[in-house]
Amino acid sequence: MKNELTIKQESLLTVMEDKGLSEIIKPLVNEIHLFDTFVAGTSYLEDDTALKEVKINDKLNLKREQNKYDERAIKVEDNLGRKLGYVPEKDNVVFSKLMDAGKLLVAKVNDIKDLQFMVKISISIYLVDY
Repeated sequence: MKNELTIKQESLLTVMEDKGLSEIIKPLVNEIHLFDTFVAGTSYLEDDTALKEVKINDKLNLKREQNKYDERAIKVEDNLGRKLGYVPEKDNVVFSKLMDAGKLLVAKVNDIKDLQFMVKISISIYLVDY
């Protein structure tokens, strides 16, 4: 019969090859809101290109950084890896400990204010839980 129903059973390996592991895991990812803050140090960047391109709702990467001014420094980067600034020192105690323990933290842009002397980027910090 030409209009016969065929049931196709896909293995997990086939689905991974077709869609990628991230598409399989995505429904299992939960982002837990931890804190609202802002990006510190935006007026000290050597290259402010990323500041001009960042938009509300952009996802940002948080990365630990060896820093002579703050041993708990957490760098804030855009999706291209360009530095936007830091999580403020007064806010990074718990977050740095979570990151040092292997937890993945990300941020999302809530608001952007271009002041004459700096760009104020308000962010929310999330724990990515699998």
